[in-house]
Amino acid sequence: MKILLTGKNGQVGFELQRTLAPLGDVHAVDVTECDLADESAIRRVVQTIKPDVIVNPAAYTAVDKAESEPELAASINARAPGILGEEAAKLGAWVIHYSTDYVFDGAKQGHYTENDPTNPQSVYGRTKRDGELALQQSGAPHLILRTSWVVGAHGANFAKTMLRLAAERDSLNVVADQYGAPTSAALLADITAHLVRQCQREGKQAFPFGTYHLVAGGETNWCDYARYVVGEAQKSGKTLKASPQTIHPISTADYPLPAPRPANSRLATSHFKSTFGLVLPAWEDGVKHILQQII
Repeated sequence: MKILLTGKNGQVGFELQRTLAPLGDVHAVDVTECDLADESAIRRVVQTIKPDVIVNPAAYTAVDKAESEPELAASINARAPGILGEEAAKLGAWVIHYSTDYVFDGAKQGHYTENDPTNPQSVYGRTKRDGELALQQSGAPHLILRTSWVVGAHGANFAKTMLRLAAERDSLNVVADQYGAPTSAALLADITAHLVRQCQREGKQAFPFGTYHLVAGGETNWCDYARYVVGEAQKSGKTLKASPQTIHPISTADYPLPAPRPANSRLATSHFKSTFGLVLPAWEDGVKHILQQII
């Protein structure tokens, strides 16, 4: 089996190289080898490799910068998934694509299900929503996996930023009125490999393609998440200026950013778990494992 993997140097792409390797011939590419803003480059790469499955974690993820670069964000997030899908359909291949909690407005009180209407509030969210639609309309069998608050040992993320700031400052102010589930890149990659194996085993005719929410278990807010990261780092012996007790909660209004963030990023995973029979570990488990690697 041939697998085309985009975004090999991103948080999820880096982990996917590890988990997909035992399943077939993995052709992992980055922006220098396949620029997702270049339609002809996308089509050329797919037509050359002729994959059986395309795994697409690559995305324009600079949420605030997207507000001033909407066309570039749209090329990568909105149009590229559809192009990958069109080329996959020609080959009889299928696509795994990752989306985000930002497709929702965050106003719901409970967990968002796959059937809730999308209502993105940022350029990033709108382009990711449009990418879902483009892939759905491409004619290719596909999985769209919506996730949130991705954290990995490789690449930049919130946990690493908090560790850096906690080493530099005696106290930190962190937003406490946005809720979600930090989800490790390794978990996403492990589950993706499981899904590819299942499709290999069952065949595409029997496989339950569609859109699923895939996040770690439990929930937290950014402030408590930061406190957890700093606390675990201190337990491991890392010397920091700040402590969990000196990380103070603030509101979203106290920390304005160019792109609005969803106040509620909680995604219901019951559909995914019941369909695939998998247990999703607590978010703390994944974060603790990452901290063990980077501290």
